[in-house]
Amino acid sequence: MNRIKSGVYGLNSLLDGGIVANSSTVVIGTAGAGKTTFALQYIMRGMETGEDGVFISLDENQQQILREAEDMGFKNIRNFIERGKLVFIDASGEQFGAFIKQELPSFVDKWEGVKSRIVIDPLTPVLWALPEKYEQREVISFLIKELRKVGTVLCTLEEHSSYGGVYGAETEIPMYLADSVIHLDYNVTGEDVERKLRVLKCRSSRHSEKAVDYQIIGGLGVILHHDIPHPGKKMEIDEETRSVLEEKFSGLPISVRNRVSNVFGNLEESELPKDDLIRLAADIVEEYKHIEAPAKKRPTKKTKKKGTKAKEGGDDE
Repeated sequence: MNRIKSGVYGLNSLLDGGIVANSSTVVIGTAGAGKTTFALQYIMRGMETGEDGVFISLDENQQQILREAEDMGFKNIRNFIERGKLVFIDASGEQFGAFIKQELPSFVDKWEGVKSRIVIDPLTPVLWALPEKYEQREVISFLIKELRKVGTVLCTLEEHSSYGGVYGAETEIPMYLADSVIHLDYNVTGEDVERKLRVLKCRSSRHSEKAVDYQIIGGLGVILHHDIPHPGKKMEIDEETRSVLEEKFSGLPISVRNRVSNVFGNLEESELPKDDLIRLAADIVEEYKHIEAPAKKRPTKKTKKKGTKAKEGGDDE
């Protein structure tokens, strides 16, 4: 089964190697859980190794999303837009209906068969706009089915359950229709913050059912680990460990190596246990172990003939 790397360090091992290509994944969580950060990591991961990215926003505008990405440490995101590797589609508010009826068919016709990653962030406004369950299922099913022709789809979804349960009225249909479901459980009690990630569903594939601690670190995004760190001073990395890290990072794409090396050089003990450095480094190296073949260029109106389709992209890994 062809898989693509998620971009979330430590997650691929829970998914038996990565996200199944041309599948649909729903990431569910409350406000502040890290859903948009997760989505940005996923789409940036593809663009860093030659894939195209499509970000469909149903809430915030392009500039807001770009600022969030830069604040999180993804400083080169605007470069991908300038190079034509990242496309934003604003389908917020009343524009969503027009997008489904008018823009989506032509978009799929132009991009079908191109190796790309598609994000819908968040899917929640669709549910709010369509109160009838039958209509929700019909529209979301059509949206996911069409976008899967273009590439691998990831949607974020707000969780509004009063008791923190993921199985609420707003999540029922998206969870049923998606191939995979990932829950970001984020709870704040006084000064204590608890974050747990769990893979609830992974259709036609093995997956871990273990709840794993996660954190959000600037420059890296959502990372998975098993030990929540305690506040402390700036981390001191001994020469032997630094040498091991440099050797591990030597084979990474240069933009990724520069970003990750900069983050590791400025980590504080409160951000990550020192014992987890090598483990995290191994997760990062594994993420880029097999660099995908360059993505096929999108067809243009001048070269694409009526009735033809782009050939399917090659294997990812």
